[in-house]
Amino acid sequence: MRALLDFIAKYHHWMLFVVLEVVSLVLLFQFNHYQHSLWLTATTETVSKAHEAEASVLRYLTLGRENAALTRRNLILEYNLAEATRQIEILSHDSTGTERLQADRMEGIELIPVKVVTNSVMRRDNLITISAGAADGVRQEMGVVCGTGLVGIVFLTSEHFSIVLPLLNSRSHISCRLRGSDYFGHLVWDGINPLYAQLDDIPRHARFNIGDIVETSGFSSVFPPGIFVGKVEAIGNSDDGLSYKLRVHLATDFTALQDVSVIAQQFQPEVRELEHQADSMLAH
Repeated sequence: MRALLDFIAKYHHWMLFVVLEVVSLVLLFQFNHYQHSLWLTATTETVSKAHEAEASVLRYLTLGRENAALTRRNLILEYNLAEATRQIEILSHDSTGTERLQADRMEGIELIPVKVVTNSVMRRDNLITISAGAADGVRQEMGVVCGTGLVGIVFLTSEHFSIVLPLLNSRSHISCRLRGSDYFGHLVWDGINPLYAQLDDIPRHARFNIGDIVETSGFSSVFPPGIFVGKVEAIGNSDDGLSYKLRVHLATDFTALQDVSVIAQQFQPEVRELEHQADSMLAH
């Protein structure tokens, strides 16, 4: 208390000066119209900027949820577009029939939005870690996609995390086809450029062009048919010359992956169990 009194005694003239300045400013802005207008304008602008900054922070904090929602929406739109393209000639006279078909194709498919924790693109056998595991309904051999296309297949799971085997891995072989046709092959990566992959085993009698769309074939329980993979950029021959090898420009930018979705199909566990039983029987 003694120190406080000494401080006040020492600086009382400065305190009095500040009080008088505050009183004079209040009187100035309160009873003079011009100065009052300037004060309101300045405070309004300051408050508005503060609110704008607050809104920007809130938008940034909710960006993850928005990206996850966009990823799901983009995938559904791409999937529906592929199916509509294949069926438009048959159902062009009945738009409600097209809508029913699209709804039927998406029935039993759930998308689990997750975050990419770690990612690599410079190795021969790249891996991706995602922020969901068994506790979130993620299981081995589930497909993984993003808003622009295919990503890979779940390889290992723990309680809260999973490892994904992406397209950019030498062990990845995914059945894909040329959109609008029945010609299919296996998509593989040559370990060189993360922007491209090869579609092997396309038969010699197949007819296609540069720029044709490559999509999942649906010939497995991992991916439904019609998920966008990329576009044909170049045409070559297989090593034995008996089939075509297509260079595919991938739609997924693996260097910028942040939000992906795991595809949970209703009957996938039953189908996989049946396939594993068949493999075991044939191995004996």
